[in-house]
Amino acid sequence: MKLIFRKLKNVFEVLQDSGVRGIMRRLAEKKYLRAQGRRYRVWLEKWGTLTDADRQSMRSVIESFDHAPLISILLPVYNVDERWLRACIDSVLRQAYPRWELCIADDASTAAHIRPVLDEYAARDDRIKVVFRSENGHISAASNTALELAGGEFSVLLDHDDELSEDALFWVASEVARFPETAMIYSDEDLIDERGRRYDPKFKPDFSRDLFYSLNLVTHLSAYRTELLRKIGGFRLGLEGSQDYDLALRVLEEISENKIRHIPRILYHWRVVRGSVSYSLDEKPYAHEHAREAIREHLARRGLAATVTESIYNLHRVSYNLPDPPPTISIIVFGENDDGFDAAAFPGHNVTYVAINGDNRAEKLDRAAAGAGGAVLLFLDGSLRSSDAAAELAGFAIQPGVGCAGGRILGRDLYVEEAGIVLGEDLLPSAAHSGFPREAAGNMLRNRQIGNFSAISVSCMAISRELFEEIGGFDSNAFPRDLFDVDLCLRLREKGKGIVVLPHVEFIRHGKAIDKRQFSADELVQFRNRWEKYMERDPFCNPNLKRDGSFGIDLSI
Repeated sequence: MKLIFRKLKNVFEVLQDSGVRGIMRRLAEKKYLRAQGRRYRVWLEKWGTLTDADRQSMRSVIESFDHAPLISILLPVYNVDERWLRACIDSVLRQAYPRWELCIADDASTAAHIRPVLDEYAARDDRIKVVFRSENGHISAASNTALELAGGEFSVLLDHDDELSEDALFWVASEVARFPETAMIYSDEDLIDERGRRYDPKFKPDFSRDLFYSLNLVTHLSAYRTELLRKIGGFRLGLEGSQDYDLALRVLEEISENKIRHIPRILYHWRVVRGSVSYSLDEKPYAHEHAREAIREHLARRGLAATVTESIYNLHRVSYNLPDPPPTISIIVFGENDDGFDAAAFPGHNVTYVAINGDNRAEKLDRAAAGAGGAVLLFLDGSLRSSDAAAELAGFAIQPGVGCAGGRILGRDLYVEEAGIVLGEDLLPSAAHSGFPREAAGNMLRNRQIGNFSAISVSCMAISRELFEEIGGFDSNAFPRDLFDVDLCLRLREKGKGIVVLPHVEFIRHGKAIDKRQFSADELVQFRNRWEKYMERDPFCNPNLKRDGSFGIDLSI
């Protein structure tokens, strides 16, 4: 009865906020999620279980390693249900990779079954080390005790009611063997319920700093060089519930992003039990505020003036403070005619209108940029409408690690037209989350949370003038009509600059879409030759997902 009442209450709230169309969008989102659930069940049938041939192949690879690192698994324990504790430790004992040690720190558990179970396992396998703490210090202190036991080159974090996949440590060791400079590793994950049913996979992008500031992208499975964890002082006390998030933030301050490796495989199963964040993002509200505190302190240590506030789903939103005086912003509005664009919606900014109706679109935009006087350039399709979002975009555009920033483009029906660009297998760009309802979470919540993509379109693109000129603007010779915006973004990425999408900065279509993709054969050939490295994969679209912008689970791989 309570569940029915809650659902009716949610329907009423949506009706009040968004009307009947809002209800229809919510239904469309649920339909998409059900389809993803069905596809994941098929995916699990095809690739979710290891075969004897897989195990033999892994043994052969392990034998070929020039260096097989010892991996320490850090396991803090406190009053966990016996069946989950056994399932957790058994998942370590099943590992295909043999060079591990399990470092268990019991945090003065009061449950009678804990000590006998841990003693039993320690007696069974000498790779299992156990320390019983004399007083309860909570998870950060217990994790530090486990870290003191670690003798491995890498340390993997494991929660006492979760499970590792059988091949988890094999892929960690393989990544270290392939990329010896690796300092930090994370993998994809899914949820597992009390019946052992796996669902809700988290197929993640490669490292996305701005998405990481919005939510803990790394989470599970995560692995770090043990000496690095000791260098930063291990887990900080006082940030319990987000101690792993804080740990990763402090590790980021010590390494370059090219030492972070993402393994696009489900290597960790996060147990769904009441009271866990895996059960609901509304659980442990203190953990979310601890996360925001950790992000604020991290940004301050980096010398970045920013505000971190609560976002949707109890997650986080970073806004960068503009300097005093703020940078001047030139808005370059383009289209076939002025289409009734209201410059008054952007008070205090210079607005230049550019007529675009031929094959030399890139050249005209380059000329407009050269004549604009602002320190930040905001290219904007004239058929889009928004309240003044220029300052929010400019705050990101002037950050040292950012190449350009854009908002989310919605149709009049409030379905997404574009929130970033995904590069297809043929390198044709596709609009990310196109057709998704405005309210839908999207892949890794990226339809609602700030994050990174390989590219954004010129329909909404903010970039610092200095960087735009340094990189040579749009390449109007190679890409006079189209692809010049995607090419610009990829050139920025080659310089180590992030491409950022701010979904909460919304632009709504009020006229005919101007920026329709019209590829010429010559442009496509040139683009594919220049960016062949992206043919194999788009780093911001997981290899297990379709590269058409839908992020649907790909069953053809």
